[in-house]
Amino acid sequence: MTWVEIAGFVTGAVCVWLVVRRNVWNFAVGMANNVFFCVLFVQAGLYAEAGLQVVYFGLAALGWWWWLHGGANRTALVVRRTPAWAWLAVGAGVALGTGLLWWVLMTFTDSTVPGADALTTAMSLGAQLMLNRKWIGNWLIWIAADVIYIGLYVHKELYLTAVLYALFLTLCVVGLRQWRRVLAEESADGTVLVSGAGTGGSDTAERGQDDSGAAGVAAAKAARS
Repeated sequence: MTWVEIAGFVTGAVCVWLVVRRNVWNFAVGMANNVFFCVLFVQAGLYAEAGLQVVYFGLAALGWWWWLHGGANRTALVVRRTPAWAWLAVGAGVALGTGLLWWVLMTFTDSTVPGADALTTAMSLGAQLMLNRKWIGNWLIWIAADVIYIGLYVHKELYLTAVLYALFLTLCVVGLRQWRRVLAEESADGTVLVSGAGTGGSDTAERGQDDSGAAGVAAAKAARS
């Protein structure tokens, strides 16, 4: 166990907790987490996972902007159901990405777990894109990916990281339940409760209007990393 793994553990746990809370500062903490995990995974020979952290860093910046300005008329995004086309697109992307990454890892690296490394990388990218758009289905993909990650990290003897992903798995279940509750409340009264709105990260609540037909509700907010 190294200080890099410990730092990754702490920032990762805080990041997911902020996502569950729909707090926009999850993106800042997550970007720090990406740096720590990139170093850790290179050391462990998980090259696809290391490369994924670089992609995550860029996606976090995009997600940060989307959560604040990605709604109608550049308003904040609200929790929404995942469109059918998005499930199809993400599913196809995961399948193609897994195959391509598997070939790359088998051909150009000394990875001992190319299949699992490729699959979890592709699933994580799909889940992150869905999270960036605040589509509730992101939690289902994260849950499936985390189950695979736990076994992968135990196999690579990254035990603290495996514990972290067990925590991630628990938080993902909690996040799915909370986001479903928020979506139900939005559908019921046409409003949304916002965490960390504005420039701060506090649990202040705001109400607003959202013209997006996917949720057909209101929005004003900021959340997550």
